[in-house]
Amino acid sequence: MPEGDAVSPALYAFGGRKRMGHRILVVDDDPHIRDVICYAVEKAGMVAVTAQDGAEALRRLDNGGADLVILDVGMPEMDGLEVCRRIRRRDETPILFLSARGEEVDRIVGLELGADDYVTKPFSPRELIARVNAILSRTKREPAAQAGRDVLRHGALTLDSPRFLAEFAGAPVPLTALEFAIIRLLAMRPGVVFSRDQIMNTAYADNIHVSDRTIDSHVRNIRAKFAAAGCGSAIETVHGVGFRLGDVGVKA
Repeated sequence: MPEGDAVSPALYAFGGRKRMGHRILVVDDDPHIRDVICYAVEKAGMVAVTAQDGAEALRRLDNGGADLVILDVGMPEMDGLEVCRRIRRRDETPILFLSARGEEVDRIVGLELGADDYVTKPFSPRELIARVNAILSRTKREPAAQAGRDVLRHGALTLDSPRFLAEFAGAPVPLTALEFAIIRLLAMRPGVVFSRDQIMNTAYADNIHVSDRTIDSHVRNIRAKFAAAGCGSAIETVHGVGFRLGDVGVKA
């Protein structure tokens, strides 16, 4: 490979034929961390593409796209939060944040900007890959022939699971895969109150633990997105218990 090429050698395995793995964009200004992540990604059978700053990450996405972005929060010049904002203006590419900061508020802000999950540095490569796989499993698209076979409708709410599409009264609601999993759980049993633990167990695979505030951040995101589509109460809070599906009857 030419010197300086940021594409993983995994692309050229098996006698020059490309490996058909997920394409993971690894964005971190620390070359050692990039190497550790790339090794773990390639060992898991995926393809690693790297960027050392936010501007380069956006160029990589423009040029080749990615199935998922592993994004460091604390980069100089353009930090991970700003990169996330810019990605979310364009599409719903899954984002996994890396955060070395001690303040939980930084991770919460990242989730509220539209990130799917976060891992705190120092991290276990095994946990990192488990979270990557959990996100990818939620975002996996079914073949086109499966479209329409698993569509949930309740009031003005429509959830098309094979295509991960959400609508309210015909207006599209751009949810991340994890947000989709949460609203779908509530919509499957309207009226039932789900605890945060129940939501965690459904939305997060592989016994991955997240804090209550993480779930609350995703719920706020879902509410804001549905409010923009005309639904003022997509999820109701039952204080001291958890959450249930809100009023998704008709568009005001």
